[in-house]
Amino acid sequence: MPMLLIKGFYDIKDSQPDGDTVHFTAADPAEWGLVGGGGGRAVKNSEVGLGKLRLDAVDTLETHYGPAQDHQPLPFAHAARDELLKSLGFVDVQRQSDETVTATTPETVPGFVLTRGADVHGRCIALAGAGAAPGTSGREIDVDVAVLRTTVNHHLIGEGLAYPMFYRTLPTSLRVELAATAVRAREARRGLWAGDVTTAGAKITGPASLTEDVVILPKLFRRTLDYLRLAMPLSCYPAFLAGIQDRYSVLSTGERRAGLHHIVEVTNGHTVRMTHQPEDLVFEDA
Repeated sequence: MPMLLIKGFYDIKDSQPDGDTVHFTAADPAEWGLVGGGGGRAVKNSEVGLGKLRLDAVDTLETHYGPAQDHQPLPFAHAARDELLKSLGFVDVQRQSDETVTATTPETVPGFVLTRGADVHGRCIALAGAGAAPGTSGREIDVDVAVLRTTVNHHLIGEGLAYPMFYRTLPTSLRVELAATAVRAREARRGLWAGDVTTAGAKITGPASLTEDVVILPKLFRRTLDYLRLAMPLSCYPAFLAGIQDRYSVLSTGERRAGLHHIVEVTNGHTVRMTHQPEDLVFEDA
């Protein structure tokens, strides 16, 4: 499947990278204008070409979500972040207490992104790689499974440090490979899968259950935490999900749905669980 290739380098000083977002500077800033065929959502970037990547097809535990900078259990959240930066080529990262990066070794690392678009926040949705690029910058290249396996996206899922999170823009062959990789990691109880309770059920007694205790799919974390902030009974949570109207397909049944209430249950008055594994879902928009 053709994707636009952009060469450049990773420079994370003064940013707060997490497991699935990181700053990247295009060697030619004008190439950001080619994302999405030049007619889709624009990638926000500076005059020197510094933009933000949202790693395609992966979702890692939150380190600073929303205005309150809430997080999920930090051991796995930080493990994903650290593995991402290590895989890109950073051997030492210094941070302030708020996780803002103050210095790195080396200062920058060369790399490339493969993309077909940007999200609503202006972040480039990308397969991200380190080192030499597999083609000419500013041109589309055919991204097959072999190329996918060189990316940090694939690596994080294989290490069990990221959940698969698929959107309809991801080519089927790449989705199938990432789904199989995620299943192998889960069966081996690698990384976060050793503690994951997304489908087994997360006991929720308050916001601290989500921020300190349970390991669940970050999308479910975000929706659940937003609901708990309303201080309403958990029994009303499905109605809240119905109102948000997340749109997705369930691959195993072929159903197209609007609202996570179709696949999220509340039992015993305090337990939240998804009825499908993350790789069985394809969302409509990032």
